[in-house]
Amino acid sequence: MEVRKQSSTAWLLLTFTLPTKRASQRVEVWRKLQRYGTVPLGNSGYLLPSNAVNEERFQWLATAIRKYGGDASIVHVQGIDNISTPQLIGRFAEARAREYQELIRELEKFSSLPVQNRVVGRLSRLRSRFQEIVEVDFFDSPLQKRVGELLAKADAARLTTLKAEARKINLQDYKNRVWVTRPRPGVDRCASAWLIRRFIDPKARFAFAPEERVPPAAVPFDMFRDGFGHRGGNCTFETLQDDFRIRDRRVKVISEIIHDADLADDKFGRKEGYGIDEVLKGWARQGIPDQELLDRGMQLTEGLYHSPS
Repeated sequence: MEVRKQSSTAWLLLTFTLPTKRASQRVEVWRKLQRYGTVPLGNSGYLLPSNAVNEERFQWLATAIRKYGGDASIVHVQGIDNISTPQLIGRFAEARAREYQELIRELEKFSSLPVQNRVVGRLSRLRSRFQEIVEVDFFDSPLQKRVGELLAKADAARLTTLKAEARKINLQDYKNRVWVTRPRPGVDRCASAWLIRRFIDPKARFAFAPEERVPPAAVPFDMFRDGFGHRGGNCTFETLQDDFRIRDRRVKVISEIIHDADLADDKFGRKEGYGIDEVLKGWARQGIPDQELLDRGMQLTEGLYHSPS
């Protein structure tokens, strides 16, 4: 979901109260406020720049607060008498700067490791965190470019190492296997499962496990430590496509769509995958079981395969 950069002086203010016994719900609300990029306005509530996406987020959050037995109001604010617009923008800028600076420290620490010790899963998590911050960087912090450059540098170093370690794969070693991935599959994992079953292992069975409990005989994919996962600047789908030398024009199109949806770097300018990603996230929030979630995502990818490119 894209957040448009704010150029006007309008604001949204969320004010709410929750019963004191609702401690866990209070934490849940606070975490969402953090994720949405809000800044507190004293004891009055939480502010966001006024746009359609932010208003929808506040509306859903206000609805949840009322269901928890609390009160919530969303106020449209044109200005605040004792705080100027530049001062308010400064507060958002300071909040994003702190988050970018923390990410810069993590990336510098990552890059200081020997190349062979740079776990790709950790880099993937840092990239995901970067995209989360960018989504709520309403006023385009200059640090955004710096973090992007550090990520690109880390990707390039990792890709160089992996090319040197590249190995040939015997397709027969990956037939009739159990393929395991993390629970709650998203767009990259669902599309990768589709690719595995359609082009690599037609009788593939899929299982879900945390990193530390991967069955020894299973083939991990889109895990942070082992198996087929993010590599350099590629998502898991692209890694599988490259390693198994899948040369299909429509798969190439899908790989670009999944890359942009998963890494959110707009490398190929493909927006189709964002819709699939949002649908999968919506189903996940409904509590749909992992296997059904994966099956639905695979069906969506199959439909994409047959759509005009």
